[in-house]
Amino acid sequence: MKVFVTGASGFIGSAIVKELISAGHEVVGLARSDSSAKLITSLGAKALTGSLEDLNSLRRGVAQSDGVIHSGFNHDFSRYLENCEIDRKAIEVMGEELAGTRRPLVVTSSIAGLTGNGVLSTEEHNVDNSRDKYPRISESTALELVKREVNASVVRLAPAVHGDCDQGFKAGFVTFLIELARQKGIAAYVNAGLNSWQGVHRLDAAKLFRLALEKGVAGTRYHGVENNAVSTKKLAEIIGKKLSVKVVSLSPEEAFKHFTWLAGFVTVDLAASNELTQERLGWIPTQLELVADIEQATLQ
Repeated sequence: MKVFVTGASGFIGSAIVKELISAGHEVVGLARSDSSAKLITSLGAKALTGSLEDLNSLRRGVAQSDGVIHSGFNHDFSRYLENCEIDRKAIEVMGEELAGTRRPLVVTSSIAGLTGNGVLSTEEHNVDNSRDKYPRISESTALELVKREVNASVVRLAPAVHGDCDQGFKAGFVTFLIELARQKGIAAYVNAGLNSWQGVHRLDAAKLFRLALEKGVAGTRYHGVENNAVSTKKLAEIIGKKLSVKVVSLSPEEAFKHFTWLAGFVTVDLAASNELTQERLGWIPTQLELVADIEQATLQ
């Protein structure tokens, strides 16, 4: 299969490209710069110059593919609302090109849109589609496309996609916690820190995207999460130990000032079940889980 991948030079996307090629697929990766194109070609894929805002480049990528994995997103949180709208338009355009065909479209979402509140959410639970609460509507956009005969499915990722890359160790939201601890000299959690977060290794996530492309069913959500979750207090303790900084509990009022944009996430459960995903796709996470990966990592 010839697969068009957005975000192909990114932390997750580059792992997806490697996974697809190792499974015998041909890959065309969207490249927004010369350096991105060079990285994509070094992985064994072809580079297509363009961006998520260049809708014609997306149309060209889809036109020459047998399937699409949309893993691209601009993570500049100072422009989060704008980037969510760019994401929506990109999915819409790719869906228009795929309508009426059986060519698969796999779209990236997050379990952060679920509201578990202590109940482990499954793949059957819906995300909160209120844009005031969770502006990134990649999932609902993809599922709306199914009504227009688009073979679209969704991979919901854990908030901490982790692993080593050329730039060092990364871990999604946890990367921001590590940076805050380094900058402010404390590793913090809120109240008792009993709410739990989940991770998934980038290599396990890449395998899930491939399986969703090859075997996914239109309108289905899949969970890219590890088997185990970890409390935010435990995360703070691990980060504190790695950076040799004090571990402290903050009140909700203090948390807003300390965590800034991340404050809305640090007091909620960001964990979900992967049971149906394992059952439906035969996906089993085999890499290091979040805690073990942080413990072995070199934090720059």
